[in-house]
Amino acid sequence: MSTAVLQDLLIFSMKGMAILAQLKSARDADISKEALFICDGLFATITNANFDDGRITALINESVRIKKELIAGLGDETGNLPKEALWTNSDGAVFAAKGAQVGILSTANEDVRSLRELLIYGLKGVAAYAHHAYVLGYTDDDVFRFMIDGLASTLKDLPADEMIGLVMKCGETAVKVMALLDKANTTTYGNPELTKVNIGVRDNPGILISGHDLKDMEQLLKQTEGTGVDVYTHSEMLPANYYPAFKKYSHFVGNYGNAWWKQDKEFASFNGPILMPTNCITPVKDEYKNRIFTSGMTGYPGVKHIEAGSDVSKDFSGIIELAKKCKSPVEIEKGEILGGFAHAQVFALADKVVDAVKSGAIKRFVVMAGCDGRMKSREYFTDVAKNLPADTVILTAGCAKYRYNKLQLGDIGGIPRVLDAGQCNDSYSLAVIALKLKEIFGLDDINKLPLSFDLGWYEQKAVAVLLALLYLGVKNIKLGPTVPAFLSPNVLNVLVEKFGIAPITDVKSDIESMMAGK
Repeated sequence: MSTAVLQDLLIFSMKGMAILAQLKSARDADISKEALFICDGLFATITNANFDDGRITALINESVRIKKELIAGLGDETGNLPKEALWTNSDGAVFAAKGAQVGILSTANEDVRSLRELLIYGLKGVAAYAHHAYVLGYTDDDVFRFMIDGLASTLKDLPADEMIGLVMKCGETAVKVMALLDKANTTTYGNPELTKVNIGVRDNPGILISGHDLKDMEQLLKQTEGTGVDVYTHSEMLPANYYPAFKKYSHFVGNYGNAWWKQDKEFASFNGPILMPTNCITPVKDEYKNRIFTSGMTGYPGVKHIEAGSDVSKDFSGIIELAKKCKSPVEIEKGEILGGFAHAQVFALADKVVDAVKSGAIKRFVVMAGCDGRMKSREYFTDVAKNLPADTVILTAGCAKYRYNKLQLGDIGGIPRVLDAGQCNDSYSLAVIALKLKEIFGLDDINKLPLSFDLGWYEQKAVAVLLALLYLGVKNIKLGPTVPAFLSPNVLNVLVEKFGIAPITDVKSDIESMMAGK
């Protein structure tokens, strides 16, 4: 059975749950349980995160159980409900056939399909960030409510303007949830600060953690303290090195490797166990299958999954004991990389930045955030970074940074030319920085700043970030290496005409365009 088919069925079932939850809410009843399930269910379907058919099947069955409860509680109100709400079949033997019937193409009109998918993709990104926040004890009822209302809206025949309005509402919600996660992370672990991160290795056995969940990072560091086992970050966990709370651990060595898509080679050479909390995961090789573990919403068949307890605690003792029996990592790089330029750190340097702009030392900021991937066409972003004029500064977040964060691009009056804010959710920091600069320079429009956007697109968290930027009024965003395939020509035209979104072209032309403020 195809994992994608099961994910389509889960989305189908959760759309129905969303409708039922709306009816329950109309009775002033609590729907937090349903909202939390939908949040996790959306997160489980994000690109490249969960390939474990058994766990997705379990989510489908749980959605059916919850819907049966909702239907029983609603009594006579279920007369005119859509088929998605009334589907309560828990027979796994029919899941493949049913899932094949309810995928994206089941919506015939390509423009309606495009707008619905754009909304659902945005909701998946919102769900990912909401999950990370609530694990740290931070929630927002408006965010959870919009996940329900947004998902339910995809079962309704709405005019195009209303559908576009919901997409923009998703952008507003994305801003809200990224702010919430920023508050959760910084309140819990301190504000990220300017940090030189070691990319070499030590002789001790190690554990590699690759992903986004800082709570897992905290628990792993606590449980490995005094064991003789070192901890290294990988891919999107690199920004954990920037948080003050983690710097007290002497066995926290630094970062090993690069973006997610290189994990097969880098996991093999690391030699020790790998923990994957909510990150893209590539096909697991037999070479390291017995020493890779997943947690959170990540899953892979045949890979051991570590469940959280009722208090979100996780027991990593099995990983630690395995690490003690493993060789130390093979060194693949040496040196340091610089990061930690989230909004608090940049504000601390604000006077220097403003003076550099006023003097003309900094002519332009280019936001190159988003995702990385294995396609050769993504070398475009490396080439842009190399060829941008020396009076430009790159603002980055997400794994897109690995295309240029190890280049020696120098600085401008002590300001590094690559300012890494952190994880993909830390794109919020880039928005906050932009809005602060707008305020400092007394501008009435964010687009009047010497600021351009050249974004790498790959999966749904990047869609949420894109919608957040559109909601904030940012125009003329370049997007690549290709525009999202789910956008119909008509919907793409709307985005082009209203927001100036454009696909990337070639390095020379795009740099000229950005430097001209276009």
